[in-house]
Amino acid sequence: MVYGLLTFILLSACNSSFTPKPNGYFKIDFPEKAYRSFDTAGYPYAFEYPVYARVVKDSTFFGDATENPWWINIEFPQFNGRIYISYKEIGPNRFDTLVKHAFVLTGKHSAKAYSIDDSLIVTPNGISGMFFSVGGDVATANQFYLTDSTHHFLRGAMYFDATPNADSLGIVNAFILQDMRHLINSFRWKK
Repeated sequence: MVYGLLTFILLSACNSSFTPKPNGYFKIDFPEKAYRSFDTAGYPYAFEYPVYARVVKDSTFFGDATENPWWINIEFPQFNGRIYISYKEIGPNRFDTLVKHAFVLTGKHSAKAYSIDDSLIVTPNGISGMFFSVGGDVATANQFYLTDSTHHFLRGAMYFDATPNADSLGIVNAFILQDMRHLINSFRWKK
């Protein structure tokens, strides 16, 4: 009797249909695009950044002091990410070495990247540089540098405090990419 009941339950359980659920991600509500100016006294540069972000002075570089006092981070608390901005003066640093270093830092992601596209930047303010789009499950999908090639060199890279996943970070990367492009196009040197 017990075996018959157990057999009946097992056979009837096999007739139920199973529908797998696809992987999903949380819905993200993006804020409305609006910008404010970063034009702090003493800094050799100015630009516009999103009102839903904050600028924080960066005082350490992997535990060491930064090279100069003009390194900042643009933090996006809602997205748990930040754009690291480093500034170097040309003169104490060779221009070609700074450019090479920007390419090397981007190239460090080639182990996980399926593509690295670079494109020349020339902004409405006459600033030139390079923008790097890195495809794949990489720590930073968007990087850039801006320079006047004689005095100033600024590098920016967007990072998230999350395991790199191009699928889940893609929509946030695309949203912040618009902000990075606005920052670049509004950028100007002050000296």
